[in-house]
Amino acid sequence: MNNKIISIIKQVLALSAASSVMMSATAATTDKQEKCYGIVKAGLNDCQTANQSCAGSAVKDNQADAFLFLPKGLCEKIVGGSLTVKKDK
Repeated sequence: MNNKIISIIKQVLALSAASSVMMSATAATTDKQEKCYGIVKAGLNDCQTANQSCAGSAVKDNQADAFLFLPKGLCEKIVGGSLTVKKDK
């Protein structure tokens, strides 16, 4: 019985450590990236838009409120790329 409890505690601690590492890696990635609006191909956006609730839901190419995560500084070098949402034409 005690071995079973110890085993469960070890598993919980291992999962906690793994999730902590994954969260810090995600935070480091987003610190080096920015949202680039207006350059997405239909269905290939990274996250929700103002009108859709999930990734991959952009309904048209270059949708103004759909974005991709790009390395910082790259978005403004792309024709049509914007760091802010622009009104759709």
